[in-house]
Amino acid sequence: MTTFAVINPATGETIKEYPTATSEEIQAGIASAQDAYQNWARKTTVAERAALAQRAAELFYERQDELGAIINREMGKPLDQSVGEAEFSGDITAAFAKNAEKWLADEPLEVEDGLKSFFRYQGTGVILGIMPWNYPYYQVARFAVPNLILGNTIILKHAAQCPESALALEQLFLDAGFPKGAYVNVFATHEQISDIIADDRVQGVSLTGSERAGAIVAEQAGRALKKCVLELGGSDVFLVLDTDDLDHAVEHAVGGRMENTGQACNGSKRIVVMDKYFDEFSQKFNAAIGGQSYSDGDFGPMSSDGATKTLTSQVEDAIKQGAQIAVGNNTPDGNVYTPTVLTNITPAMDVYSQELFGPVAQLYKVSSDEEAIDLANSSPYGLGSVVICDDLERAEQVGNQLDVGMVFIGASGLEGADVPFGGVKKSGYGRELGRVGMLEFANKKLFRFAAK
Repeated sequence: MTTFAVINPATGETIKEYPTATSEEIQAGIASAQDAYQNWARKTTVAERAALAQRAAELFYERQDELGAIINREMGKPLDQSVGEAEFSGDITAAFAKNAEKWLADEPLEVEDGLKSFFRYQGTGVILGIMPWNYPYYQVARFAVPNLILGNTIILKHAAQCPESALALEQLFLDAGFPKGAYVNVFATHEQISDIIADDRVQGVSLTGSERAGAIVAEQAGRALKKCVLELGGSDVFLVLDTDDLDHAVEHAVGGRMENTGQACNGSKRIVVMDKYFDEFSQKFNAAIGGQSYSDGDFGPMSSDGATKTLTSQVEDAIKQGAQIAVGNNTPDGNVYTPTVLTNITPAMDVYSQELFGPVAQLYKVSSDEEAIDLANSSPYGLGSVVICDDLERAEQVGNQLDVGMVFIGASGLEGADVPFGGVKKSGYGRELGRVGMLEFANKKLFRFAAK
């Protein structure tokens, strides 16, 4: 049984609990979403739906302080980052609203017989979203907004520790003018999620979460012949190959590792440095990580007791297997985990192939591009990467050989409101954001005319 509750990870205080949905409430939610699809989404234009999204963007901006305070107490994100996430969600929503008509325009086809032919992109129906706790607004905005504009309707199951932000989002879309049923929040159990996926009125499912959850949802979706998009874990590399500005590399390595207290799927978790820079980089990087301040708001508490215990156990096992701590102590104070750097990691250790979801960096030394590429690709994950190299052609050649979905050259944090996001291997499949993300759950309907 899933318990939806706001538990402040900084204090351990349970602020409020919310009951899980009844079977009748789940059925009513699906029926409402289906009714909205048939009687609203299919009878409105892209422009009309985009106008509602634009109003939703404005509400994200207007309510950013209120929204930020909610997730600060739900999952511990530093307040400035929480407010920034709400603002960025507004940027995403506005970008989809602005570009929707262009991205969803009919696509002419050149065919041998010369008959007029084109694809028209339309909604397919009710789409289930299963969203995580680490970016409670951003993850939802990048999934729900393009689908609402496309002409789908949404059933949203948020993380158990994010009920207040889940309700705030549902209200935001209602206040923006979307009709009842266009966006339906459900406090569903795992068993109810399975039932929703199997329901014939539901046409697809998008999950952002763990590898384990992704495998379960993909299996259920496969049995029901439903399209799914999975954005799962990551153990992204940050490659320092060649640079005249090592301070810039250190700054972006620290930023890439510490964003959201290290609880980002595409955070820079494995820092891989060419041998000629390794000693100087290590000294500066370790000092910068060690200088992160909880009291100054550089990072927050881990999101939950469970998250803290998992990370502590992973680091403890790594130490037992021979890894060394260059910074940190693996002794959290409640859910406040001191930022840490691990070194001397070998392929025989469990941590070599694990995702460390928290403020712990792995530091590696390599002596060639080939060694860096091999190390990067040894991970079972393949989400993103950063390549620091002043020779941009060399950087691109290295990036071309990385088994990842995204390559950022020259800096971390190159995400954008209209920039596609997604990975390969055990990081999942499908894309979100940008035009390609908007088309994931589109009915790519073919039109052909007998007359030329």
